[in-house]
Amino acid sequence: MTKTSIPSAATLGDMLASTGYLADEGLSTIGYLALSMERPLLLEGEPGTGKTSLAEALAEAFTLPLIRLQCYEGIDASQALYDWDFTAQILHLRSVEAGGGSGLSTAELESTLYDKRFLLARPILKALQLSPAVLLIDEIDRADDEFEAFLLEVLSTYQVSIPEFGTVKAETPPIVVLTSNRTRDLHDALKRRCLYHWIDHPGLAREVEIVRSRLPQLPALLAEQVVRTVQQIRATDGILKPPGVAETLDWARAIHQLGRAELDLASAAASIGALCKYREDTERVSAALARMLG
Repeated sequence: MTKTSIPSAATLGDMLASTGYLADEGLSTIGYLALSMERPLLLEGEPGTGKTSLAEALAEAFTLPLIRLQCYEGIDASQALYDWDFTAQILHLRSVEAGGGSGLSTAELESTLYDKRFLLARPILKALQLSPAVLLIDEIDRADDEFEAFLLEVLSTYQVSIPEFGTVKAETPPIVVLTSNRTRDLHDALKRRCLYHWIDHPGLAREVEIVRSRLPQLPALLAEQVVRTVQQIRATDGILKPPGVAETLDWARAIHQLGRAELDLASAAASIGALCKYREDTERVSAALARMLG
């Protein structure tokens, strides 16, 4: 099934569920619209709410390659788009010179330096070349304004012009998912190009369903106890990084690995490193666990 042939949001939800990703109705609907309208999907939310996992699930559901661009402060177009393999180009020149130049003029020799074999495709160019594919632009909020402007242009046309090489255009626009942890506000121009959805932490019933789906070997009671405890921890005042679904899964797996069929204070405290990643959170959560499970 292609992305344009999906008949409904419910169908997309079922396809995602087959990969283990349980999307609610709102996310399934906006995902369906993004696919059918061939628009990028911008996902914002707290870390660990499943933004990146959605792109992975889409790639698996449609049997497409997943191409990931991890954004960071200072990233520029060349690191996201393309570069030339200068070492290979120099070796090529030396090889031609050693062979007597093969009768090539200077212009002809220069043109051979910008052959496709010397082009290093970075994630965005690779996605355009390989499409249909899923292009994940992760944590776009870490990049700067200039990179946003560059990205807006590429996502408007799904093509790039390489001066020495020519224009590369995707025959089929890739499925584009952008994620943001909202460490800064994105520009309206980029948001207007995308369909938008805020992903929140799931409710109790849905998170239990997610844990049971991802960890079918887990006893039902343990899954519910872990999720209920995590939900209470998220509501605890002063937590620097509320645990996401990924941490819930890690913690549940760790407790089960310790041979427990139920959650108890000793195993919860011993495995707290799977749930908390800051010393301050470890102290606060340990105190909260003592109150909840003691």
